[in-house]
Amino acid sequence: MSLRRFEYALAVAEAGSVTAAAESLHVAQPSVSQQIRALERELGVTLFARTPAGLVPTAVGRAFLRDAEVAVRAAQRARATARAGAEELDGELVVAAQMGLGTRQLPGALSALRRRFPRLEVTVFEEANPTELERLARRGVVDLVLMAGSCDGGPYVGHHLGDEEFVVVMSPEHAQLAGERVELRVLERRAWIRFDHDSALDGVLRDVLRDNAMAPATVARVSQTATAVRWAAQGLGVTLVPTSAVPPGFEHLTRPVHPAVSLPTVAAVRPRTGPAEPALLEFLRQETWHHIGFSVSGSETAHNWVAPPSVTNSIPVL
Repeated sequence: MSLRRFEYALAVAEAGSVTAAAESLHVAQPSVSQQIRALERELGVTLFARTPAGLVPTAVGRAFLRDAEVAVRAAQRARATARAGAEELDGELVVAAQMGLGTRQLPGALSALRRRFPRLEVTVFEEANPTELERLARRGVVDLVLMAGSCDGGPYVGHHLGDEEFVVVMSPEHAQLAGERVELRVLERRAWIRFDHDSALDGVLRDVLRDNAMAPATVARVSQTATAVRWAAQGLGVTLVPTSAVPPGFEHLTRPVHPAVSLPTVAAVRPRTGPAEPALLEFLRQETWHHIGFSVSGSETAHNWVAPPSVTNSIPVL
């Protein structure tokens, strides 16, 4: 049972046809058909059903493809490790980032990684839903996860990078009247721009509102932090986002809040990796991360808000 057949089966599943898979693999169509038939004979099962919409994996095919994808990616990492002579490193590195975290830091770290390993292919997923991050990890296709909270109890090793403080974004008129730090209770009378119900960012806001006994009106729900910031700047409402998620040019419309809201930012790395993952981790550490610790009237110290299980993206034991 060869990895090449695994790769052919995965290509057919993604493309939905042998012809399209052959084109993506840059091989002849008969070669793909022959390899799929040989794989099905070897396994003694039917991996694909022929439908009007194309080739669709059967139930047993879907189960097989999940394990095949893990095996192919493991082989890719093994090849990359074997070629670990710096500039010669190639293969693919898959990074998943919780939406809104490391928005400013991650591009710089990835650029440094590409300069060090120019042949390395990097794929980045920005994901709002913690459940989807968990699914990617369970499939074994993510090499490094940039996430909030903790990865305790999972197979990934967590490295604390810093703390991401949240700031409120408001219109220019309201920003002119605001102080250096805004009391959350003052914002209860404002309409709020929030995020999708299943997103980690909205989970943060739900807990902040609950802890401060606030029930403001929701004027809009969006999927992207940049959209929330721009709409708040136009006066639609206020929003609460991580500091690094504020697009350039909007910083003057932001204020930290009291009580302070912050999330510990963690890089969760798959153990026993090749040289690319620790290199990216080191580049992430070299970026500027916030470490919260401010004083109110010289006496009150801010606290780190640690995400509860409903918000924290804990990578489970596989």
